[in-house]
Order: sequence, then structure tokens, then C-alpha cells
Amino acid sequence: MSQAPIALTCGDPAGVGPELIAAWIKSHTELMDKVAPIGPLSWLKTLGIKNPEAFAVGPNNYLINPGKPDAEGSRIAIAAMECAAKGVAEGKFRAVVTGPVSKNNLAQVGYKFPGQTEFFAHHWQGEPVMAFAGGKMTVGLVTWHIPLQSVSSQINSGNIRRTILALIQLRKKLGDKNPRIAVCGLNPHAGENGLLGQEDKTVIQPVVETLRGEGLDVTGPLSGDTAFYRHLKGEFDAVVAMYHDQGLAPLKLVDFATAANLTLGLKHVRTSPDHGTAFEIAGKGVVDCGSFNSALRLAEILSSR
Repeated sequence: MSQAPIALTCGDPAGVGPELIAAWIKSHTELMDKVAPIGPLSWLKTLGIKNPEAFAVGPNNYLINPGKPDAEGSRIAIAAMECAAKGVAEGKFRAVVTGPVSKNNLAQVGYKFPGQTEFFAHHWQGEPVMAFAGGKMTVGLVTWHIPLQSVSSQINSGNIRRTILALIQLRKKLGDKNPRIAVCGLNPHAGENGLLGQEDKTVIQPVVETLRGEGLDVTGPLSGDTAFYRHLKGEFDAVVAMYHDQGLAPLKLVDFATAANLTLGLKHVRTSPDHGTAFEIAGKGVVDCGSFNSALRLAEILSSR
């Protein structure tokens, strides 16, 4: 019995999502049955897939206008996510790769989640962990779509432990027998033993020590300005960052076109490119497909294990 396909949501139709999917299909025509693009009917018909009506969302007469987002396009992006989440839960799809969306535009049409990570966590249950892999780095975040001033209050033992364990499981699925995890501190220089903040010493360090006592190869808290360099040099297999930009600034500097976003900790597999809608280049034929290809490759690997 053949495996169910991987759902590919269009994201915001005015963004680069539709052309990323179209480019992949054009170069992998022999694998078209392995994926199920979801989006406007008029766009699906251009892809040459079988039975496009089965994966269509939104008004049948909706036409994509690259680079010019509108409210109907935002509603289509939400409908595509809903179709994919329901389809995976029912076994119609085995995983989903989501196209980029505009969080601001979604909010304007009533979308209640900070991002797609939280949407799939709500629909599939579980406690999500935002992570990135597929290039030279593997990074997991303890917190992500919250204001910087709120980060400290969310740095607790449960969130840190969950992120570390999720990264360990990810790296094992990707081939590491005993993953080596670096854990960043929250404050500059990992707090300088309390001089620059107490969280590193009183919250992060005890979690690391407990996990090391359980036989796991976890190191930290480490200064964020050296942890990623040591990761790149091969000392660690993954890095846990305490907040969004601490992890994504170095990752995107090195892996912008090769890494993908993964939502760990859920019942099903969801990945996505690690970039946004790029409205300014949508439809111009200059988009880099590397991150999308990594997202699809990871979805294939993780949903097969």
C-alpha cells in the first residue's frame, strides 16, 4: 500500500509559496503523486496535478496576483492550513509543508494564533517546540513569538527541558545515536555567575544538570555568542536558544537558503521554509527554493520514521 501524500499549503497566495511549489513540481514530475498542493483552484489547474478540485480552497474564480496580498488571499491561506491539519489527522496526508504567510494580514481577517506553529499545536494537540534544521545548524527555541520583554517569564524548567528533549529526538531521527546538545544562557555571558542576571544560574543550569544526570549529553548554559560557533565547528549536534532572535540570527546568517522550520512535539509532522512571504519578489522568478526543498525533504524523512 502506497503512503499518503505530503500536503503542501500555498501560504499567502500573493507570496512566494505558490511558485515554490510550482518549481518543485516542475522539477519532480515523476513524484507528483507524493504531494498534494492545497490552494486556489485556478492555480492548482496550472500545476497539472490529478483532480485539482479535491485540494482547492477559496472561491473557484480567485486569481493569484503575485506581490499584491488581499483579504481573500489571507482567508485562503487559513483554509489551506485547516484542510491540511484535518487531512493529516484523518490519514489523508502523512505530513504537511506550509507555505509562508503574513501574520499581520491573517490577524486582520480574524486569525487568532501568533503563527502557524500555534495553529497546528491547537489542531493536533501536544506542546510545540519551534526548531530549524536541514543545513549546517540545528536549532531549537524555548520561546518564539512573544515580545522580548516577556521572554524571562517564560524561561522555566518545563519549557527548557521540553525543548532539549525534542531536539534530542529530532537528531536521533536524523541519524545521531547520542546527540550532543548545547544550551544557551539567557543573559550576556550566560549571566557571569549571577552578575548579569540570575536565570542562567537558578533556572537553566539545574535543568542541564538534571538531564546530564539522566545520561544525556547536554552542555550549558553557554554564552550565546560562542555556542553557535562551537556548533558549526562540530562540537555539538544542536543548540537550544532561549528566544527567537538569539537562535534565528546566527542560523539565518549561515543557513538562510538551506534550513527549514519544524514544529516538534506534536502528533504529526509539520515543516515549512524558514523565510516569509517575500511579497516584493513574488512572481518575478527569482525566489530561492533551497529552504522549501529542505522542508519537504525533512517532512519526507520524519514522516517515514
